[in-house]
Amino acid sequence: MNEQILFPNIQTKTFKIGDKEVHLETGRLAKAASGSVLVRCGDTALLVTATGSEKPRPGIDFFPLLVDFEEKMYSVGRLPGGYLKREGKPSDKATLTSRLIDRPIRPLWPDGYRNDVQIVAIPLSLDGTIQPDVLAIFGASMALELSGLPFSGPVGGVRVAKSKSGQFIVNPTFQQTEESDLDLVVAGTEDSIMMVEAGANFVSEDELLKALAFAHDHIKEQVKVQKEFTAQCGIEKKPFIFALEADIKKVQAFVEETAEKEIFEAYHEFDRNRRKELLEAAKEKVKAALEAKPEDDAVKAFLAAQPLDYLGEAFKKTEKRIMRTMITEEGVRADGRRAEDIRPINCQAGIIPRVHGSGLFTRGNTQALSVATLGSPGEAQRLDGVDPATEKRWMHHYTFPGYSVGEVKPMRGAGRREIGHGALVERGIAPVLPSKEEFGYTIRVNSDILESNGSTSMASTCGSTLALMDAGVPIKAPVGGIAMGLIKEGGKFVVLSDIQGVEDFLGDMDFKVVGTRDGVTALQMDIKIQGISLEIMKVALEQAQKGRLFILDRIADVLAEPRAELSPWAPRIITLTIDKDQIGTVIGPGGKMIRSIIDETGATIDIEDSGLVTITSVDGEGATRAKDIIERLTRKIERGMVVMGKVVRTIPIGAFVELFPGKDGMVHISQLANRRVQTVEEVLKVGDEVLVKVVDIDERGRINLTIKGVSDEERAQHGLEPLQAVTSN
Repeated sequence: MNEQILFPNIQTKTFKIGDKEVHLETGRLAKAASGSVLVRCGDTALLVTATGSEKPRPGIDFFPLLVDFEEKMYSVGRLPGGYLKREGKPSDKATLTSRLIDRPIRPLWPDGYRNDVQIVAIPLSLDGTIQPDVLAIFGASMALELSGLPFSGPVGGVRVAKSKSGQFIVNPTFQQTEESDLDLVVAGTEDSIMMVEAGANFVSEDELLKALAFAHDHIKEQVKVQKEFTAQCGIEKKPFIFALEADIKKVQAFVEETAEKEIFEAYHEFDRNRRKELLEAAKEKVKAALEAKPEDDAVKAFLAAQPLDYLGEAFKKTEKRIMRTMITEEGVRADGRRAEDIRPINCQAGIIPRVHGSGLFTRGNTQALSVATLGSPGEAQRLDGVDPATEKRWMHHYTFPGYSVGEVKPMRGAGRREIGHGALVERGIAPVLPSKEEFGYTIRVNSDILESNGSTSMASTCGSTLALMDAGVPIKAPVGGIAMGLIKEGGKFVVLSDIQGVEDFLGDMDFKVVGTRDGVTALQMDIKIQGISLEIMKVALEQAQKGRLFILDRIADVLAEPRAELSPWAPRIITLTIDKDQIGTVIGPGGKMIRSIIDETGATIDIEDSGLVTITSVDGEGATRAKDIIERLTRKIERGMVVMGKVVRTIPIGAFVELFPGKDGMVHISQLANRRVQTVEEVLKVGDEVLVKVVDIDERGRINLTIKGVSDEERAQHGLEPLQAVTSN
């Protein structure tokens, strides 16, 4: 009864994505939000809310959308790490999921909409099987539809993998994705594709197009479900009327009348710096013309009353139209290139001393310096999040400082964009890296953008390939990357290869393609219009393949394959395998033994539960010494074994001899020499080194040794005289 009073408007719906049943509910949780929905698939459940402000935020010239994927450790039944034991800074995975939700939703809002909108996705329960990120995309769109905000959706989101038999799987489990050569996330509307994110193991462009078409079919089903559920809940979208639209059109007309000729001439000046000068002059002309108008002029009065720079916005729109018309009508870009042309490329490797590997990749006015560092397995990144992955041994970190674009910007750590770009390069290079068994190092590449004019993440990809090969990492093949753009006017479109900054800013698409000569390893597509067709995707992929092969040729001119030897500054790794029951022997009580080995040799030692021991040291001699100690510690004592040991204690009936660290045996007084011995001290004293043979190991593990039982041949193998000669002296 209380439930009916408290929750009178609960609505539910169940549908399927592939073979998985999805349950929707609204009206019970987070009712104060503009729209909220509980999305459940298996035992994975997410609460997604959308909240919009009643009034626009004053003084801004962008749509203020905020998306947060809030990881909760309770969802996987774990306590957060760290001292505070509460969730802190979002993990990289959470940040990437937030971006995944944001990217297909951001373009689908009306021009001039300045109300704050926030989407929050909270995983309440994660079963370790169903992947939550694509459910969060669907949930975000569903929450927006239920909010009634002027969102031009719905949007669907799916992940596509391939089964071992070659069949596409929609919304695969974590395990199915792990086993697949393709991990593709696609979001879109009923008519168009809005966003693509993919990792792949050398998948062909044709196969990717088939996967995209497969994904879009399932997206259409999700859109249908959202429309049905919205109607079931009786939701009607609130219309948005941009009250200033007529006045802004007058401002636009004024700018075009005043400076269109100057802007046109600026964009036909192919030198970037000269173009900037001409555009600044055109801006000054517009400002002067406005100043000369009487105070009661409609345009001047309107602009004086507004907190936003609508004059600058109109100037940018004029730039955008002229730049786009040049491409679609004249076939020429702002720097003089044709659509498929790539800027001049320069590659260098090994330019930084002392580091393990370095690569400098310059393409036009974009430059990335990538530096590779090799570390021990124990230096792998530990992951404290809700994702099943617990560590990373391959890391790519992307840095975009202010000086790369001639600006002053504080260095405050990686933002969402930097994390996203770093992850794209990381994903694109991962398929060519050697396995842990082949190459036990933890690998990090840091890419610093030294100069930027578009396509910086793809420059980082190429620079990272050079750095890895320079470090001697045995990658399977060089990896190249290219960013594609799009200008779409009406039914006509032009795909641009290797876009520069202005084409990214004023264009319709940023489509990054990473791969080798054998296929694609990563994709990322973002658009600024309301979707693109599979036809455009096909042209972009084919054009990107040509560009990628051209770039790989330039890389090969400098370094065609990894260097045969590791950098002399890189640590050396030695591996060996011990029995699992010997792990405790190497570690010792409270870690005493392994710490003593580290202190003695200077090596880093990592031991896995499987018994694999990895020894890392910048000093090859130290690594070898550590290996010898561990081998001696873990050698099994067998009957008949001959060992050079050290006397560590004597008692009236014999002497205890240390065979290996932590392994002692006793020589009875009767086994000390080929004669009768009155006292042990006649033959041995503590500290003596002596060659002994294992006679027996009893049921309690006690080891019985002999000295006189060692044959003359065995003594000779150790450079010793026959025992008879020793004892008769």
